[in-house]
Amino acid sequence: MTLDEIKEFLGNDWKETDGLIRSSLRSDIDLLNTTNEAILEHSGKQLRPIVSLLVARACGNGKANEDSVRCAAASELLHNATLLHDDVADSSSERRGAPTVRAILGGPASVLLGDYWLVKAMENILASSAHGNEVIRIFSKTLSSLAEGEMLQLQKASSGDTVEEDYFRIIYSKTASLFESTCVSAAISVNAPDEWVEAVRNYAVSLGIAFQIKDDIFDYTGGKKIGKPVGIDLEEQKITLPLLGALESASDERASQIRNMLLDIQEHPEYKENIVAFVKDGKGIEYAVSRLDEYVAKAVGSLAVLPDSREKEYLVKIAGFTAYRDK
Repeated sequence: MTLDEIKEFLGNDWKETDGLIRSSLRSDIDLLNTTNEAILEHSGKQLRPIVSLLVARACGNGKANEDSVRCAAASELLHNATLLHDDVADSSSERRGAPTVRAILGGPASVLLGDYWLVKAMENILASSAHGNEVIRIFSKTLSSLAEGEMLQLQKASSGDTVEEDYFRIIYSKTASLFESTCVSAAISVNAPDEWVEAVRNYAVSLGIAFQIKDDIFDYTGGKKIGKPVGIDLEEQKITLPLLGALESASDERASQIRNMLLDIQEHPEYKENIVAFVKDGKGIEYAVSRLDEYVAKAVGSLAVLPDSREKEYLVKIAGFTAYRDK
């Protein structure tokens, strides 16, 4: 299965969503247009709008509607808005194999452009004919969660005392919450019954958590196509699940030593290699993989109440793709 295969299956629904994303961003300011086009050329997996349309059709007897398309477009616009902001918070110079807006135009421009994408997402939600107010509440909660997750991550990076409960709160807030609003809004757009809405909510949260765990594993293993050097999270003093798994099996003295090394990694970049070795020797990656498999299984199990369809089959396959992708 490839995501391009799913886009082809989605047919006109995908074409309308992609077209709406592009038309939403058009401006009479040349710099804005050229920058947006560059972002769209490196648009990544576009997983959120794909999942959104699949959920709408799985809950809508194989049919999406205009509100479904608007929600799908909004999810991608909002996702990219958060990336533009994240690149400033993380001082990132590269994303998806290309220079970031922050690297080319500076942090203020990246923040402003992120705001622009965010407003365009909200405009699409407000244009929803039947469920605009409800969907606004859903996405507003996500925006609040995203900000809280970012601030908690910054707080924990400076204290070095992240535990597993903190980690899962951070990745729910920063990643899973947007998958959740994406899928719930899609189900609502086709008037899905409450049981189905809750099913896709549970699917989305588990999918989002699995997606982020996989990304965090990449920080220790790399990926064939990820284009991200090993140890970027460590350089930013982030304690993620592979490290937490290794810390759990270490002595208190050794765990304290590793945490202190992470706090000093800016002054001692050579510590990165030591911490990566600690994680690998301590089976931290294997621990993270086991939790990843757990959340993939939860995501798949959540879909049991939905009627059988090709859309449901693709949602199941996407859960597997999340676990076994190489980028």
